[in-house]
Amino acid sequence: MSDRARYRHDADFVEFVEARRGRLFRTAYLLCGDRDRAEDIVQTTLAKLYPRWGRVQRMDAVDAYVRRMVVNAHLDEVRRPWWRREHLVGESIERAAPSSPVGPEETDELWQALRRLPPGQRRVVVLRHYWGLSVEETAADLGISTGTVKSQTSAALSRLRELLVTEEIRGIR
Repeated sequence: MSDRARYRHDADFVEFVEARRGRLFRTAYLLCGDRDRAEDIVQTTLAKLYPRWGRVQRMDAVDAYVRRMVVNAHLDEVRRPWWRREHLVGESIERAAPSSPVGPEETDELWQALRRLPPGQRRVVVLRHYWGLSVEETAADLGISTGTVKSQTSAALSRLRELLVTEEIRGIR
């Protein structure tokens, strides 16, 4: 690759990342519920995307491809045995201020209820209602059947209603 082509490749990649990083982080955060893990998921995704960028940027559905990479990175982390996961050692380590603010989700009742859903239901709700994917697109992204997407969406929405009504009643008393 010539220097000019390398420069264009890098500039296009940087432009894509700057435009989409917030949404990728938000998706990862909604999937896992932890800022540090979400940042790791996004970094893993971008590290895998960079060498493929020349081919990926010519695709019709770049955002869908990268979103799928985020979901897969999250699933890979969840499937990794606990003893192979990274763990923070020492309680005296100060946590850095997050570079990507998540927004009101941390105190929002809906977000709190979403975090209480099982991971599979949370993934389906994020893809269906945050990304606005169809049942078929969600099934394809997660590698599950459309019937599973429908049943998990139904169960998740019922559970969210239950949690939110319970919180509302507690707030009234």
